[in-house]
Amino acid sequence: MARQNNSKPEATHEAEQHQPVRRRGISKWTIVQWFLIPVLLVAALCGGMVAGYVVLGKKEFSDVLQWSTWKHVYDLVFAP
Repeated sequence: MARQNNSKPEATHEAEQHQPVRRRGISKWTIVQWFLIPVLLVAALCGGMVAGYVVLGKKEFSDVLQWSTWKHVYDLVFAP
């Protein structure tokens, strides 16, 4: 029986060694995701807090825009 040669020819092996390594660049969509997703999460958080304060709490919308309102809510939630 004849032996099969499983080794690669030298020319193919040398060609594989000299090919430059390709690096993937960062796409525009990846950059958009890094900035858009956190912005949307913050917007959803703010929208939920406003909806909860105005709809569920039955308070005025103008109170939502005041810093003292949210400081008071924070103090209520995290009070010892």
